[in-house]
Amino acid sequence: MTGTRIRVDKISKKFNIDFRKNEGLLARVLYFLPRSSPKRELLAIEDVSFDVKAGEIVGVIGKNGSGKSTLLKIIAGVYAPSFGEVETTGTMVYLTGLGQGLVPRLTMRENILLMGSVMGLAQNDIKKKLGEIVEFSGLKEFIDSKVYQFSSGMITRLNFSVMIHSLKHHNPDIILLDEVFGAGGDIDFQKKGIEKMEELIRSGASVIMVSHSLEIIKKYCQKAILLDKGKIDFMGVPEETVKRYLNNK
Repeated sequence: MTGTRIRVDKISKKFNIDFRKNEGLLARVLYFLPRSSPKRELLAIEDVSFDVKAGEIVGVIGKNGSGKSTLLKIIAGVYAPSFGEVETTGTMVYLTGLGQGLVPRLTMRENILLMGSVMGLAQNDIKKKLGEIVEFSGLKEFIDSKVYQFSSGMITRLNFSVMIHSLKHHNPDIILLDEVFGAGGDIDFQKKGIEKMEELIRSGASVIMVSHSLEIIKKYCQKAILLDKGKIDFMGVPEETVKRYLNNK
């Protein structure tokens, strides 16, 4: 497959946030009365442009607060850009490793059934994939445990296992990955997860991957973007982009 799947053209994103200086008790009480609160403008993304071709994997790196997740949410349509535009071609999925969609008081089994439904799978299809999902996660002994008892690493495993098997069912054209393996995390599971992702990528999917794992960015991406304070500081081959990032830390 050839051609451009994602075109990001001079996008910027502004947020208006409440702003108050340190105030006394009376001022804090008055703050909750109906009135216009002081706000300031935060420019989270500024004049960002790039293209992603069919089958291309692009990594996005940068310090915390540099705008990485905001950029992905704009491309996914979660946020509208304040300026500029985003054009995408084909079906798209946006995945995050934060455990979104999990219900802490439900068991792992119940969460798999729920998340599969949310991701568009029929109940019969989810039940057929249940054993495969559980086996992939490596959490078989916890299948009937409540998710609130899980560590952050276990939640990452569960979240990714459901997502990747749902993706195989839908076979999307564009995949947006926002720290799906978590910061740090289990290296063996990361490797297993990337191998699963490669199956989708070989079918021609375009991928934008936000990750704190610089090794993953260098190994699997054809291009990498370094964001700094919402702007593109550098864009090029992953090795050079990572080197620039490390030199600027």
